[in-house]
Amino acid sequence: MNAPIPTPKLNTAGPAIAVQTVRSPGGVEAWLVEEHSLPLIAVDFAFDGGASRDPDNAAGSAYLISGLLDEGAGDLDAEAFQGRMADHAISLGFDARRDDFHGYLQTLSTHRDTAFELLGLALNQPRFDADAVARVRAQIIAGLQRQAKNPEVMCRNALYAAAFPGHAYGRPEKGDIDSVSRLEAPALKALRPVLLDRAGLRIVVVGDITAAELAGRLDALFGGLPKGEARQRPAQPLPIQGLGQTHVIDLDVPQTVLRFVGPGLMWDDPDFITASVLNHILGGSAFTSRLFMEVREKRGLAYGVSSSLMPLRESAMLVGGTATRNDRAAESMKVIREEMLKLAEEGPTEHEVEEAKRYIIGSYPLRFDTSPKIAGELLALALRGDTPDFLARRNGLFAAVTLADVKRVAQRLFGNPDLLVQAVGKPVGLV
Repeated sequence: MNAPIPTPKLNTAGPAIAVQTVRSPGGVEAWLVEEHSLPLIAVDFAFDGGASRDPDNAAGSAYLISGLLDEGAGDLDAEAFQGRMADHAISLGFDARRDDFHGYLQTLSTHRDTAFELLGLALNQPRFDADAVARVRAQIIAGLQRQAKNPEVMCRNALYAAAFPGHAYGRPEKGDIDSVSRLEAPALKALRPVLLDRAGLRIVVVGDITAAELAGRLDALFGGLPKGEARQRPAQPLPIQGLGQTHVIDLDVPQTVLRFVGPGLMWDDPDFITASVLNHILGGSAFTSRLFMEVREKRGLAYGVSSSLMPLRESAMLVGGTATRNDRAAESMKVIREEMLKLAEEGPTEHEVEEAKRYIIGSYPLRFDTSPKIAGELLALALRGDTPDFLARRNGLFAAVTLADVKRVAQRLFGNPDLLVQAVGKPVGLV
């Protein structure tokens, strides 16, 4: 009899990336990965707060500001600013996310002087010209109008509104047509120093630049911004409202979009790594997860179904969803709940745990195959409060997860099957 083929041992070595901490004379700190083999520089940075700092009656302010910073700055109007970027093949942009205000710069190292000059102007001397404000605001409103009857967008916005009523998380990150229509330059100018302060600022630079040069440039870019005050993270995650409830927005479409949310785990929770393995088994894997197999492969209820852990600055969720025929929406949610309950009561198999770990560890290097990817991955690390040594420890932490660990966390997360469910369509029998 042939002996069974042994399972290959997991390679738990982390990516070989040397991260330096660079501090400017003025005290601005950044992480640097020097890479001189290619003439490229990638800068990723984020300010703490983002769209959650929008005033209550001015949702969408941060997002509009993110679209205006490169629409004219200093002595350059929008056309001149964009022209200099194009002439030097510089990629520069901003985005207001739920918990942070993000910016990036990508440039050939031969154009570094121009690139850093433009970034410094955008951060420190944006113009907010009336024509630029009107044009970008109109673009955002046009996008919101297109999305007004988009079932996916409607479902996501309604889910957050129900989960976090009265909190910034309950508002759309881009605002709504009414709120954005009221936004004017004076209020945007007043909000900019609140959004762009150095308290909680995280900066990552990857590419063809030395630590000495970067230290000399950081103050010119970020040193003139307000110091600000650090925001304290809550001692306990903000609870999700409406668990156990199902809400339906009636829309005459052939398919129902379903989104659900339950309690998740914060980044610093000791069970977060184990929960990531658990979620991969439930719905995180595109083609092998339990939800994919049960909802799509066995029953043909939907083309796709997924789940993911979503830790926010002030709360933590497990979110997921699918889209299915109106007459099969109730069955789809029933199957999803049953699979979560099975994992809580029985746990996964040893094979499922080992395969999930193998994928999570084996796919990790793909996050580091370009300078912008490296910068983005390190920035995410910094934003959640980790240090660069996590790169070396990360795979070992996943490899150490046991079947017993996953069973315990499954009971913790899925033992109470109450979910907040949002549907858009004409679902039959869902409520």
